[in-house]
Amino acid sequence: MGILYVVGTPIGNLEDVTLRALRVLKEADVILCEDTRVTQKLLAKYEITGKQLAPYNEQDSGVTAGKIIGWLEEGKSVALVSDAGTPGISDPGTLLVQKVREALPEVKIESVPGPSALTTALSIAGIPAHEFVFLGFLPHKKGRETLFKEIATSERTMTFYESPHRILKALESLQKFAPNKKVIIARELTKIHEEIKSGTPAELLEFFKANEEKVRGEFVVLVNPLL
Repeated sequence: MGILYVVGTPIGNLEDVTLRALRVLKEADVILCEDTRVTQKLLAKYEITGKQLAPYNEQDSGVTAGKIIGWLEEGKSVALVSDAGTPGISDPGTLLVQKVREALPEVKIESVPGPSALTTALSIAGIPAHEFVFLGFLPHKKGRETLFKEIATSERTMTFYESPHRILKALESLQKFAPNKKVIIARELTKIHEEIKSGTPAELLEFFKANEEKVRGEFVVLVNPLL
């Protein structure tokens, strides 16, 4: 029986990869990717060549879970990577791991820990992180207002991911439901334009509206539980 490796990869800076992750990627028979072009950049930097790359995502476009299960039954080693960070954290890799566990309960699934935008942001936010709630990407419509009300009243640090297309709307919702909370925005973590901004929702909303060129990249939003 083969092994499924769940491999954490850099969230931005390609130097943020572990020695173990590089070894696993070199030795794997197949590397499953969200986007093979993104993974190829990491492999090229570390001169890992001749690998079979296969696209996999939650919609099963590309190689299917059934095909992957077949590879594992054949004894192949399969490495699952995401475009950035650790697979399974707000990431389509979760579904694959679930399907493999159901179909092959005896197969070994091994984690190769690596970067995460969530823990990276928490480490430099300067707000309580001994307890926190991670909400992933917030829903676009149904349940969104309910979550912002929960964020406003929570006694724990609340964190979520947001896209550049919705960050202003998120700040507007925070301004409506939690106007006095301290909010930290971590943008483009580990990349050239990494930036951390903090303030009230109104202050951050004003900043990003005045600096539209900074409404780019991926955002981690952290809300201080204390008023």
